[in-house]
Amino acid sequence: MGGYWYESSIDRQLREAAERGEFENLSGAGKPLAGYGGEYDEDWWVKDWLRREGATAGVLPPTLALRRAAEDLEIVVDRLRTERDVRDHVGEINARIDKARRGLMDGPPVLLRPFDADVVVAAWRERKSGGLEQQQRGG
Repeated sequence: MGGYWYESSIDRQLREAAERGEFENLSGAGKPLAGYGGEYDEDWWVKDWLRREGATAGVLPPTLALRRAAEDLEIVVDRLRTERDVRDHVGEINARIDKARRGLMDGPPVLLRPFDADVVVAAWRERKSGGLEQQQRGG
């Protein structure tokens, strides 16, 4: 039976490269894929990007540093003494979030919502008053 056979330009280029031996003795031949068989890490691409860019462990791109600051917000504000300080800190993070959302910061995209300063302050007050009550009871 004489059937028709179609070879795309990509298939042709791959076939010709193989015929020339361009896929022989490649540096990764016979080696397992990096991370194969390991536990899945949702931030694999960030870590790979940092490795490729030569970033050290203590240096984060601005958008990732922002994500870390957002995750640590409660811890940081609990160290602050006044409501004004809490509001200023929330305002600073919100300004960075706005800048990141407009694409004005380096690093991978970050999808963070601005924080409601009133909500953060209310939670801060509650944690502060809970700590004072516990101290007054001798706990």
